[in-house]
This record gives sequence, C-alpha cells and structure tokens, in this order.
Amino acid sequence: MTSTDGLRLLPFRGLRYAPERVSSLTAVTSPPYDVVVRPEEVRELETSDPYNIVRLILPHTADPAARHRQAADTLRRWRDEGILTPDPEPALYVYEQRGGGVLQRGLIGALRLDGPVLPHEDVIPEVVADRAALMGAAAANFEPLLLSYRGQGAGNGATAVIERAVQGPPLLATTTEDGFAHRLWAVTDPAELAAVDADLATRRALIADGHHRWATYRRLYEQRPDAGPGSPWASGLVLLVDTARYPLQVRAIHRVLPHLPAAKALADVAGAFRARRLPAELPAALEALAEAPGTAFVLSGGPDSFHLLDRPDPGLLDRAIRADRPEAWRRLDATVLHSVLLDEVWRIPDRPADIGYLHHAEAAVAQAARHGGTAVLMRATSEETVRQLAEQGVTMPRKSTSFGPKPATGLVLRTLDDEGS
Repeated sequence: MTSTDGLRLLPFRGLRYAPERVSSLTAVTSPPYDVVVRPEEVRELETSDPYNIVRLILPHTADPAARHRQAADTLRRWRDEGILTPDPEPALYVYEQRGGGVLQRGLIGALRLDGPVLPHEDVIPEVVADRAALMGAAAANFEPLLLSYRGQGAGNGATAVIERAVQGPPLLATTTEDGFAHRLWAVTDPAELAAVDADLATRRALIADGHHRWATYRRLYEQRPDAGPGSPWASGLVLLVDTARYPLQVRAIHRVLPHLPAAKALADVAGAFRARRLPAELPAALEALAEAPGTAFVLSGGPDSFHLLDRPDPGLLDRAIRADRPEAWRRLDATVLHSVLLDEVWRIPDRPADIGYLHHAEAAVAQAARHGGTAVLMRATSEETVRQLAEQGVTMPRKSTSFGPKPATGLVLRTLDDEGS
C-alpha cells in the first residue's frame, strides 16, 4: 500500500449497544482483548451480561475455526435482534476517559492504512493470524487501537473540534469497573469534519497500543486484492489522541516465563548480573526497581520471593546486543532482557507458550507462582524515547511499554459490510 503524506481519519456508521436491550453499558464493555488474559476474567465478563463484548473479541470453542465463525454468528444475531444498532449517519466519535486524576480525549474513526503510522514494536505472527481470522470472519473491527500524534494542543485543529463537541450532551456515558468514566459524542457537521481532515493531513501517528490489530488491518486488506483504496478494508478502527494536549500514561508490561523455575533463573544469571534479594513485598520490590540506576529487573517466583537484577556484565552486553542500532535502543531494559537474558542466558524460545505478557505486576507474580515459573518485572519506557526510535525506523522489542488509558471495548464497533461502514 502506497503511503500518503498525512493521516486520513474517515467517518463511519458506528455500531452501538441499544441501552434498553442490555442490563447496562458497564456490564457489556470489556478491556482490550490482550488485557483480558486469565480464563476467570473471561468468565466474569461473560456472566456480567449475556451480551458482553468479550463473546465477540475472545470467543472460545474447541476448534479455533469454529471459534471465529461463532463470533461472526453472534455478531449477526445481535444485529438482527437489535442488541447492536447502527447509528443513522457516518460520524467521527469524540471519546473521553476520566479517572484517577487522568483526563484523556481523542477521536475514534476509520484511519486509512496508507497514512504515516509509526510502529515501535514487532508483532507475534500467530496473534496477527488469529486476529485476522476473527475480524475477517466477522467483517468487523471490534475495538479501536490507540494512536498518538503531536498536534497543536488546545484551541486548534482537531483538538478544537473535540473541545467544542464535549460542550454538548453525549451519546452515551458510563463508568467501568476500573473507576474510569467514559463519554462519547458523534461529530457529523461537514465543517467540523473538514477541520479535522485539514489538521490531520499534516500529522503522523505513533502506535501507542494495538500493534497486532494494526498489522491485522493491513493483512486483511492485502488478502483482498480487489479492494481499492476506497474499500472499508483499506482503513481500520482507531482512537487518535493529541498528546500535546492529552499526554498518555506510560506503564510497563511484565513477562512470565512459565517453564523456567525462579531458582534456575537466578542460578543461570550468576556472573552475568548482580542479583540481590529484596523484601518479600511487591510494592517494596517495585520501588527498588524504579530507583535502580541503569539496566535492572525484578525476578519473582511468587508473592514472597523477589530479587533485583542489575549491573550486567558489559562484555556480555557487547557480545549479545546487535551493534547496528542506536545507543538508546541498545540501553533499553527490554532490549537487554530479550537479547541477553532470554536469548543468551536462559535460551527461552520466543513463543506465546514460553513467554507471557501481563500488564499488572500482581497478576504476573501470581501466574509465575501458579506455574512454578518466573516473573520478570519491568520498568516503562518514556513516550519520547519510543517516538524518537520509531521516527528512526527502529522497532523496540515487543511489549516494551503499555500506553493508556486504553479505550474500553464495546462502546462503538465498526462493521465492514455495506450496512455498517
């Protein structure tokens, strides 16, 4: 797909829950598919309301092919029954999240895939294949990925459109289980849409969260050689946030190595890193990690076992980390973890069955204990470092950083057939 100079965010007819047909909007929403990682979390969402969106984003049957078809059939049935209904006309959607001292606003729309969108992480091919099978079967984008761009800040361009929209009554308002309040407005006025278009035509975006979904959008388009640039498949559902006005929150993503016992992990790093026992409390361990200079990680085999790894052997770093990358990339904790510890010291295969990625340290520690494995607790990388590397065309190790707050799934969907796009 040929790249264009700027971003094109297209209006679409959003597919939304009919409030009178569900117990509440809170009960049918979900975190993004890759945040809902434990089976008990899926079950809890499924039982909160029979129409919870998790039945579409994480359907489960014994046969994966049937799983994807089940999601497509469920979507079709919910549309036929009026559980999900299309809005009357195409719109861009202003989306607001507020909670814990954070206010984030952005625009949800269908972003053309040929625009300047910068990835900063590699993807796992198996995950892209699974998401492509799901979205292809359902002909739908179930949840927006999160993109950031540097705009003009308050009072100008797309951000001005957002701040005018929030003066009116929202289409919906709900508060999710995490305490965040969500509101949504539709922008349909041609002049406002034109103002957004003119502003974004000079911008480029960074993928903050959703590399696998972006890669999925591109694969779905490539699988349809007859789909032209005006096809619904030539764009994908995104939330676009101007971080000059609404800075994103940045958090770490932790690793769980289910097949590597913590005692072996510690024994294997002898001589390669300094290892120090920490107090048997997770908050104290995370505080020690945050204060550590240079490269550092916390290893845990359970809630009463924490060790700080730091001071890696310089010679080992030089041998294990490729020299043809910028120094900022070579110093990243995630680079050292993957190139040195996972590849060289522990020799852990880079497969979903061998490395789990969790957003919450408590969940990572609990999962490591459950499997008799090791949790590797990480620090976040700043948005500025991520952006600088992405602009140089340098990708970080996957799941290096988690940006947020992430959009709730289930507030607005996008279908790719004639009826909903």
